[in-house]
Amino acid sequence: VYLHIARGLYFGSYKSPRIMPWSVGVIILVLMMGTAFLGYVLPYGQMSLWGATVITNMLSAIPWIGTDFTQFVWGGFSVNNATLNRFFSLH
Repeated sequence: VYLHIARGLYFGSYKSPRIMPWSVGVIILVLMMGTAFLGYVLPYGQMSLWGATVITNMLSAIPWIGTDFTQFVWGGFSVNNATLNRFFSLH
């Protein structure tokens, strides 16, 4: 995936008239990274727990809605069983 993106950057695939395929590729990359993160959290060990805590705490940096959005993602006030159920459903 990274080599494919590097090739696109090298050949200028992000320039007109190929803006739309490049944008779709970036969206697919973000979705792929999100799916990988959700799969990483599913074993629910110590590394998974703290990985989920750190990454979801980054959501709290969003102005005005960050704290509420983070609590919505968690399903409470911390990473717990409700969070695991949500991540499993999304994965």
